Amino acid sequence: MLEISVHISIPDDEVELSAIRAQGAGGQNVNKVSSAIHLRFDIKASSLPEVYKQRLLCLKDRRINKQGEIIIKAQQFRTQAKNKQDALERLQLLIKSAIVAKKIRRPTKATRASQKRRMDSKTKRGNTKALRGKVSE
Repeated sequence: MLEISVHISIPDDEVELSAIRAQGAGGQNVNKVSSAIHLRFDIKASSLPEVYKQRLLCLKDRRINKQGEIIIKAQQFRTQAKNKQDALERLQLLIKSAIVAKKIRRPTKATRASQKRRMDSKTKRGNTKALRGKVSE
């Protein structure tokens, strides 16, 4: 079970994990050991609440393909167990990030006094720089 929140968890049978060979340098062992983990999670077929599914599918994330699957490749560590744990944590973080409702930005207007202070400081700074010019006789 992968715990997402207090009330929501994902059963192990919904997450497909497969071991693959890691890319990059690894010495003599690189072609023999499948230490990287390929995680697949089908959003549409999952037991997540419908709201979570919609938010996940609306995310602009390269790890979510057109079929509605999350694909995570974990190969940061040398052992398969650590890579498996890393892949599950990244899936958990992705789902948690979709849950959080973003705060709506309400545009504000600068006060007249703050605008005046800003213009006065710009004028003062411009005068200071103007005094640095060449002295004419």
